[in-house]
Amino acid sequence: MFLKQLEVGRMAVFAYLLSSDAGKEGLVIDPADDIDEILAIADRQKITIRYILNTHAHVDHIMGNEEMKKKTGAKIIIHEEDEPLLTRIPRSMISMFGGHPSPPADLTVKEGDLIRLGDLTLKVLHTPGHSPGGICLQGDQAVFTGDTLFVGGVGRTDLPGGSWPLMWQSIKTKLLTLPDETIVYPGHNYGPAPTSTIKNERLYNPFIK
Repeated sequence: MFLKQLEVGRMAVFAYLLSSDAGKEGLVIDPADDIDEILAIADRQKITIRYILNTHAHVDHIMGNEEMKKKTGAKIIIHEEDEPLLTRIPRSMISMFGGHPSPPADLTVKEGDLIRLGDLTLKVLHTPGHSPGGICLQGDQAVFTGDTLFVGGVGRTDLPGGSWPLMWQSIKTKLLTLPDETIVYPGHNYGPAPTSTIKNERLYNPFIK
């Protein structure tokens, strides 16, 4: 599997470019900004981007969807509970972030669904708390945690649809139960390092000890 982590835009969002080894079909998780940079890497690696995966529908994670879809034809995928929110973000808010409104989702997912491209498989973990349809994506010895779990932190729960009890339940039952060596790839570069492990977060994250 090819994996590239990129910090994009002004909000320290991490976007991820992944591809299968067979056939070089790929996907992008949360292409929030700097679309041409992502596409240049995909071109160098000869990756054809098939899917745009949004971990949730907040503006700072979806505002590059339109450009990415326009330039690749990729299908937008989001959890069914955040799907209605994808196209309801006020234009004034999107403009404030310097982005563009997202097209509607092409596909929705729910807990346990598998997203497959060649030998690349991601399992959908529904992790509400930051948003009703927030998801994490479990791969081979890796989990992409969006705004559920950061390195040394967790996502905020004071926005509409947020809930700390739901967030804690999501982290405790969906993430801390993963193998210790699972690499955590967060949705923002907010911590002391760009990645972590489930073991490290269990031991040292002050929000979940």
